[in-house]
Order: sequence, then C-alpha cells, then structure tokens
Amino acid sequence: MFRGSFVALVTPFKNGQVDESAFQGLVDWHVAEGTDGLVPCGTTGESPTLSHDEHMRVVELCIEAAGRRRPVVAGTGSNSTEEAIALTRHAKKAGADAALVVTPYYNKPTQEGLYLHFKAIHDAVDLPIVIYNIPPRSVVDMSVETMARLAKLPNIVGVKDATMDLTRPMKTRTAIGDTFCQMSGEDGTAVNFLAGGGHGCISVTANVAPRLCAEVQRLWRADKAHDAVALQQRLMPLHVDLFCETNPVPAKYALHLLGKCAPDVRLPLAPLSEGGRAKVRAAMQAAGVLN
Repeated sequence: MFRGSFVALVTPFKNGQVDESAFQGLVDWHVAEGTDGLVPCGTTGESPTLSHDEHMRVVELCIEAAGRRRPVVAGTGSNSTEEAIALTRHAKKAGADAALVVTPYYNKPTQEGLYLHFKAIHDAVDLPIVIYNIPPRSVVDMSVETMARLAKLPNIVGVKDATMDLTRPMKTRTAIGDTFCQMSGEDGTAVNFLAGGGHGCISVTANVAPRLCAEVQRLWRADKAHDAVALQQRLMPLHVDLFCETNPVPAKYALHLLGKCAPDVRLPLAPLSEGGRAKVRAAMQAAGVLN
C-alpha cells in the first residue's frame, strides 16, 4: 500500500507555539525533494508534548499542505485506547490516508492486550492502520504471531518496524504475505530491511536529506542494489549522528542549519549539546547536505 521514503516529520516551534508556517514549508519542501509520504505527529514530531488541540492541528496542517500530492499517515497512537480512537477518528475526518498507531507505552500490555487494543481502534474507525512497533520506547514488542493475527483485519495494512531485528521483515512476510506493508523505522537498517522483504522506510534522516533518502529507495526499486548501498553508506554518519542525543533534538538542529525552522524542542528534551552540534554539522557535510 505504501512504499519508498516517508518522512517522520518534526514539529517546528516558535516562541513555545507550533510554527505553522515553518511546518507547512517543510511539507512543500518534501514534495519538491521527492519524499514519497508524510508522517506527522509521531515520535519525531514530539507528539508526547503536543496538546490534543495541537496534535489535531498539526495533522490538519500536513494534509492541507500536502494537497493530495503525497499520502499522509497521521500519528494517532496512545497508551489509552480511547484516546487513540479519538485521534484516529480525527485523522479520518481530516482526510488522512492512514493512521500510524504505536504499541501502548508504559502500560506493558500482553500480546492479547496488544491485539485487543488495535482491534478496538480498527473496529471504531474505518481508516487503514499501520502498526508502529518500537520496543525501545514502548517497552513491549508485538510478536510476529500477534501481527499476523491482526493482519486478518481488513484495515490493518502494515507495520513501521523499529525493532532493528533484521530477521523480522522476512518472518513477517512469511507469516502474512507480500501485501502487508513493511516499513523500516530505523534509517540505519533501511537497505537491509528492503533486502529482507520490506517496502520502504519511515525516516528521521529524510527530514534533513529528503532527496537522498528517496533516491536510496528508488535505486533499490530500479534493481540498482550496488548504487543503493553506496548511497546508504554515504548517509550512514548522518543516520548515526542524528541520534547522538534524543530524537528529534539533533534533527531539529540540522534543520536549523538548513534554515528550515528553529531548533527549539519542548521539555523534558534539552537543546543539543556543543559536542552534538559538532557531530551533526560534520555528518551533514559528509553527506553533502551542508556546505
């Protein structure tokens, strides 16, 4: 259903508020640079510190700026099932193409709890749902068996896999089939994930190097694996150093260097350290995205 380079968009702030103009400018830039899809209000969008009104407004701004030129997969997850349903209903009403729903963090549900959580959202809202499986942040890990069970529901269409387990895409493909969309959630594994049967990447690095991240995906689809690997190697320092401190702090600083938005983040995230700034600048220069 989805493939290629989807950007996990940052949410720009100015004077403590969402910078709507900068955000929509980022969306236009991504369309011009060849990004294949847009993902607002995920982890990179600082969704934990957005109010409900801000969250819904950012989704609306993204859909408006995209103007149907690119699919929008709106982050609507929560560790409260009712809250996730409400956010997913809003995304549907706003015109999103799908919802990205994270596994419930902090609650530590069982596999049965995970199944019932996603089934409740599925049954409440007629919108395609992409499961966001990210054990490092949510503590829980959805098993391949639970995902296969959920995939039998018509609107559970794929997964953003941030497990960094490169056996997962092949295991998932074997259990569910080729039509279940598998997107890597880790830039450093993007090409390896494709080799295992994946369809693309929901990318942090695409915030900073959208054209190059999209080109990696296009090269792979054109059966130019050697060129895709070479470009991925060029991007690897950027993939690594955009996580030298907590995401999205380095990505926002990188966008600031590009003149796209302020580097501001919300507490409890702290501004990028002096050492982190040096790392990010050097990685951007190595990748050729900053002079």
